[in-house]
Amino acid sequence: MIRQLLAFSCKQVFQLRVVNLNDIIRNLLKMLQRIIGEHIEIKITLAADLASVKADSGQLEQVLMNLSVNARDAMPRGGKLALETQNVELDDDFVRQHVGSAAGPHARLTVSDTGEGMDAAILGRIFEPFFTTKGPGHGTGLGLAMVYGVVKQSGGYIEVCSEVGKGTTFKIYLPQVTETAEAAAKKPKHVQKPGSETILLVEDDAAVRDLVRSLLSAQGYNVLVSQDLQEVGTICEQHSGRIHLLLTDMVLPGTSGREVAKRVGSARPGVKVLYMSGYTDDALAQNHGFDESFAFLQKPFSSITRAAKVREALDSEGIDVP
Repeated sequence: MIRQLLAFSCKQVFQLRVVNLNDIIRNLLKMLQRIIGEHIEIKITLAADLASVKADSGQLEQVLMNLSVNARDAMPRGGKLALETQNVELDDDFVRQHVGSAAGPHARLTVSDTGEGMDAAILGRIFEPFFTTKGPGHGTGLGLAMVYGVVKQSGGYIEVCSEVGKGTTFKIYLPQVTETAEAAAKKPKHVQKPGSETILLVEDDAAVRDLVRSLLSAQGYNVLVSQDLQEVGTICEQHSGRIHLLLTDMVLPGTSGREVAKRVGSARPGVKVLYMSGYTDDALAQNHGFDESFAFLQKPFSSITRAAKVREALDSEGIDVP
């Protein structure tokens, strides 16, 4: 099962572009500071001459987010999160000692924390899907499996070092490319209109739920949070104000996003719906009976994509709940 799931994660459709890891970090820094919290210091050390790599920028954002949130959870009493980039040359000796790596020039992203750390038994399993040391309701164990899949799909290599009481360090190596990353000035600027509406977020994965709630709140939205159909019903009954948008995952324990949308639509006529899923919209249309009119956000998503999709759904004229 583990081999099959990892293989599946490496078959996601990526939008490969020439990017610079420094740009990824700079674009996410303010958001990371809000999510990580004031009790954790973030230290950034970026190589001025960092070479470009070819990867999916949205996927790399998700990798950085997942590693940073994991680091935060490992430092409940505070600590330091360090993000560093560097140009490195992997030689034959490195490749012999690190199975799966490749020789040549790489850009390295290092994410380290001063948290609780892990022992050898846990360290040997962290990239296994569904393996987690968190309690029930606080993680699915898929975050690091996704990180592993993204790095491998990008032609890279990831290693981790950790010791109980001395923190954890992840090092991601991505092959350098000779092309230069697209200048930010050449890309269309995404003006994120601040929000004020109320959004009902339905997501069973605690880490994803916490992340999306933080991002939406930072944009000014009022966020109501639920993880199952029962909580959805309670919120619809007790919330006194209007619910403008339902943002729901498609796969939920004992139900589906479609059933959630029907429940909310019945209790709150006129609510707009935005589905999110790791499946493609084509797969949902073919396997779940959706037509082409539903609003959809595919996981994993970048901060810009998520903000744009939410705003687009809120500003739309609205359609019937499918």
